[in-house]
Amino acid sequence: MTKNKWMIYGANGYTGHLIAAQAVAQGMTPILAGRDPAAIHALGTLHSLKCRVFDPQQHAQAAHALLDVAVVANCAGPFSATSAAMISACLSSKSHYLDITGEISVFEAAYARDQQAREAGVVLCPGVGFDVIPTDCIAACLHQAMPDATQLALGFETSSGLSPGTAKTTIEGLSLGGKIRRAGVITDVPLGYKRRQIDFGRGTKAAVTIPWGDVATAYYSTAINNIEVYLPAPSAVAIAMSLLNPVRRLFGLSAVQNGLKGLVEKFIKGPSEEQRKRQRTWLWGEVRNDAGEIKSASLQTANGYDVTVHGVLHSVRHLLDYQGDGGYFTPTKLLGARVIEQLPGSGKITIN
Repeated sequence: MTKNKWMIYGANGYTGHLIAAQAVAQGMTPILAGRDPAAIHALGTLHSLKCRVFDPQQHAQAAHALLDVAVVANCAGPFSATSAAMISACLSSKSHYLDITGEISVFEAAYARDQQAREAGVVLCPGVGFDVIPTDCIAACLHQAMPDATQLALGFETSSGLSPGTAKTTIEGLSLGGKIRRAGVITDVPLGYKRRQIDFGRGTKAAVTIPWGDVATAYYSTAINNIEVYLPAPSAVAIAMSLLNPVRRLFGLSAVQNGLKGLVEKFIKGPSEEQRKRQRTWLWGEVRNDAGEIKSASLQTANGYDVTVHGVLHSVRHLLDYQGDGGYFTPTKLLGARVIEQLPGSGKITIN
């Protein structure tokens, strides 16, 4: 069977809505899918697109729904709840898999299925949105500039706001603490583990380490053994993060999780189009080698959600024409080290 169809799963979510609308504006015709029949069919009617309703956890049902689908863009977060089952369905149906996760555990789980994907001829490329295309490109370009680098630091400054899905993922991560990669191994560290001063592009600011997806992905893109990711944080915020450490496991309790996610559903809707136009993003990276040499990189992009929309559509187009091998890929391994520069609203990566 020749496959030329593609699907947005979780199309009824905030980011799925944006991707569907932009796809139609570009003349693309995705299949819209999810678990909520009313929401999916309402969106399908709005855009005159075909719809499918299924639960990835029902493996036979999901694999059947993907039989004629060449590429799945999974936008149903938190991805800790959807990615593993959807990847299993994609491996069975021989459909390429994309998603927009930033969850370290999801990247690691996808990487662990590299051999299965190779044998099936299926591409697994999670993180084709703001998580992690821009930072992955900075990491890859810095590695090209300093091939013997042994330390990599990445970071970004943004006011992009939160969608409901992103907020829920953040809540899930509260109990997990911080993460860095040390000597090649992803290592648990306290929240707010390390602080430093960084100029992300708008002046030097206090910043703190966060458990961002590049702790996983940048290692596969660059083979650099020591990786940290930073976000601007005033001293008061950094101190508050450290104070959470003794009680952070309480955030893993079901009652706490459900209560916080209920507040998300009630109060968080995601930024408006006008807000997204105003809220750009500044990114930074730095590598060091054992000789003490340093190189840094900077980049400015559109709002994180707009980067995600265009990153997904670029990745889908690439895979619809793809003739290469299957396996696990990071965005730069699949799309190239400077793919971010091809996305609307993005500048050029500058290396110093």
